[in-house]
Amino acid sequence: MAEKDPLPEPDRLEGAPHPRETRVLYGHAAQESAFLQAHASGRLHHAWMLTGPKGVGKATLAWRAARFLLATPAGDGGMFAPPSPESLDIPDSHPVARRLLQLAEPRHFLLRRGPNEKETALSQVISVEEVRKMKSFFALTAADGGHRTAIIDAVDEMNAAAANALLKLLEEPPPQVTLFLIAHQPARLLPTIRSRCRELRLAPLGPQDLADALTQAGGEIAPEDRAALAELSGGSVGEAFRLTNLDGLKLYTALTRLFASLPRLDRPQALALAELAGARGAAETFDLVVTLIDLLLARLARHGATGTLPPEAAPGEAALLRRLAPGPGAARAWAGLAQSLSARARRGKAVNLDPAALLMDMLLKVDDTAGSLALR
Repeated sequence: MAEKDPLPEPDRLEGAPHPRETRVLYGHAAQESAFLQAHASGRLHHAWMLTGPKGVGKATLAWRAARFLLATPAGDGGMFAPPSPESLDIPDSHPVARRLLQLAEPRHFLLRRGPNEKETALSQVISVEEVRKMKSFFALTAADGGHRTAIIDAVDEMNAAAANALLKLLEEPPPQVTLFLIAHQPARLLPTIRSRCRELRLAPLGPQDLADALTQAGGEIAPEDRAALAELSGGSVGEAFRLTNLDGLKLYTALTRLFASLPRLDRPQALALAELAGARGAAETFDLVVTLIDLLLARLARHGATGTLPPEAAPGEAALLRRLAPGPGAARAWAGLAQSLSARARRGKAVNLDPAALLMDMLLKVDDTAGSLALR
């Protein structure tokens, strides 16, 4: 009987290194410093919530901090104690670093989505059973009596029962244990969970840090594309990686050129884009085009509401934003359309509508809105 293919890691971006394999964290020196200061003071909080958009380095920071705690012996604070470390760096040759890389460190627990009941795919949520495994792990005494750590990636994915089980652990934390909770949308979490954690918020990366982080992950950005990619990705390495792999900058340029024909939509151009994204085997491209449409509508709405032009993410975008979103009325129209098209895309995918037809319908709705605004 043939063996089943192993399930993918739920916390790994396909084609990119896992956060535990990522050695350098770009753009978050202040957050690393805050953690080091807490460690040096001897008042290290038992639970750290790492927040911010997806893909900005939260998991990388969590793995760096866990590696540091497990590999750094506790000092006695005496006169002859070694100076406090100035970074979270631990050499690749360190036994802890090697064991963590192989997920074989006995003092570390990784809590993430597991297989579904049939073990045919990953579960959509972190279940209470997974949290109970972590609690049982901490109920055992560490063999060497040293520090222990856990990473929860991501706490947003817990169901209600799992969240309540985690809360009980946070209320009565085991000794010498530090938890790292990765949260993409902390506002959705139980307030009591948030209140029992110290928060480290990671901001979106700037163009240079994003380029460096993407290069480390195996991607490349031409110098002239850095600002545009930072704009479209929202400063997220994960999103920049997706955009790079799927020619996202070219797609956004094509979309901007198409919107420039509004309110008389260039239908051959629209049809070509719809057929490209709706082709068999192009599900990732379709999802990206839908994301980019939503992003362009959001940029239109934001410009109309504020009058502020963002850095151009495609040639001619600034002129397009000025023409199609001259004021608050247009901003409301574009924002409302973005919401309705997002719902339309979700419904269409749920009932397996033809992707090309669905995308063409969305573009026609954009044209209708532009036409209505032109008549005002």
